[in-house]
Amino acid sequence: MRLTGLQRGAQLLRVIALHECRTSYRALSSLPDDRKTLLQNGPEFKDFLSGDLDDKTKWAEYKGDLKREKGARLRLPPWVKTEIPMGKNYNKLKNTLRSLNLHTVCEEARCPNISECWGGGEYGTATATIMLMGDTCTRGCRFCSVKTARKPPALDPDEPYNTAKAIAEWGLDYVVLTSVDRDDIADGGAEHFAKTVSLLKERNSKILVECLTPDFRGDLKAVETVAVSGLDVYAHNVETVPELQRFVRDPRANFEQSINVLKHAKNVRPDIISKTSIMLGLGETDEQVYNTMTALRGAGVDCLTLGQYMQPTKRHLKVEEYVTPEKFKHWEKVGTELGFLYTASGPLVRSSYKAGEFFLKNLVEKRKTRAI
Repeated sequence: MRLTGLQRGAQLLRVIALHECRTSYRALSSLPDDRKTLLQNGPEFKDFLSGDLDDKTKWAEYKGDLKREKGARLRLPPWVKTEIPMGKNYNKLKNTLRSLNLHTVCEEARCPNISECWGGGEYGTATATIMLMGDTCTRGCRFCSVKTARKPPALDPDEPYNTAKAIAEWGLDYVVLTSVDRDDIADGGAEHFAKTVSLLKERNSKILVECLTPDFRGDLKAVETVAVSGLDVYAHNVETVPELQRFVRDPRANFEQSINVLKHAKNVRPDIISKTSIMLGLGETDEQVYNTMTALRGAGVDCLTLGQYMQPTKRHLKVEEYVTPEKFKHWEKVGTELGFLYTASGPLVRSSYKAGEFFLKNLVEKRKTRAI
């Protein structure tokens, strides 16, 4: 019987496949038992995303490039790989957000820790970061993946109520309220922030509320409106060292303006905790990081987070360097020595990373023993 071209092709593929199987079997037979088991069982899809196939004790032996050469793009080192979002609490929060037309910076900024924070994490303290005033920003920082427009849609007057309702249903321990920049609004949305905090505290006076605010174009009256709203933590991010501000942030933002926001919040309410964040890996030097930390502490900032900058899309700033976990540990030690109430420093730390765990464990316990 003569074979058609298609049949001959299929037969040839079967012969090649059989040869490959025999070759693979011989190669497998020569491997050590532990490697045989790994290959025979096979990794799962999430193993590749989480990086769990890497032995964390061997991170120091990672031989990949950590600093970017001109025109190149760095590969992810093992310590910045995370698990895919999953879990009961994660799904619950996500569904509630959709039903109430709410947004979170966790999703909009593609945060790598969303599963851990929304799920409760190691200590069972569930946290979420709600993004007020819509999902469209009037600024265009080069590190941020949030949508931008000169005139975003009008504010949703029901958002403060819906936010309070959602958080009451979730039973969160700690919530971070942040927002896009709304330079198109007279007060930058400060009253919107304040109303949300007030409604939250009415529903649950025990919940800890952090407001991670814009700079309100330097309007200190707007800063005051938020500071006296009943919040527990006033946060505003300087994002990077002063020398890189104009390359990283929108031209309407700058280090001095951000410092003044943090200072004024403490002047208005000396009892609140102030907090800011720095991204590393944008090309800053160690000296610049140290000087920035010193300036922040000199301005009375209580808490500092340092994390690895991760390029959200190809349109955004490239990562210039992947900072090692050991280096982040060094900055944590420096923060303690400079007198910050706590310094959260690590590759995957974000400005609101595990907000409840860090705050509750490191600050509330201190409040019980001494006045802050």
